Amino acid sequence: MKVLSTLLALVAIASSATAGSLYDVPVKDIDGKETTLKPYEGKVMLIVNVASKCGNTKQYTELQALHKEFEKEGLAILGFPSNDFGGQEPGTNEEIKEFCSSKYKVSFPLYDKVVVKGENKHPLYQQLSGPESPFPGDVKWNFGKFLVGRDGKIIARFEPKVKPDDVAVTTAIKEALAKK
Repeated sequence: MKVLSTLLALVAIASSATAGSLYDVPVKDIDGKETTLKPYEGKVMLIVNVASKCGNTKQYTELQALHKEFEKEGLAILGFPSNDFGGQEPGTNEEIKEFCSSKYKVSFPLYDKVVVKGENKHPLYQQLSGPESPFPGDVKWNFGKFLVGRDGKIIARFEPKVKPDDVAVTTAIKEALAKK
């Protein structure tokens, strides 16, 4: 009986631990379809808040290069447009999608525009940068990056000025990909 109680308690703990995972957060893709990050379970994710009219916008080129280089090894780059900083992402989802595909040939997934800071912060960003995150604190500007391991845990945070091809980013990605 004691073994059964212990097993039930462990199952309950495991269930509650995964219930609030990044994979379960409801998001919308760039076409407005309701989804989650569940398709990326077991992959390494680089989650980036993006904008089309920012000094950092050229980072799309480097993000796309990372996508091409590491996609087959299990890296998923996920772009979440945000208009939180200086109104630098004023476009509709359709305009954002067109801009990214025509100007930067982006082929990694883009999502619906989200709020990444403040009171109305999207639930995904509440987990990425909220008080329970290993890297708490509001996103400072466009192109903030969160690296999530294959286990769904946030393992690194890179500020907007740190370019995607910076050695710190590529090293962290390679280390995360090496963990199976």
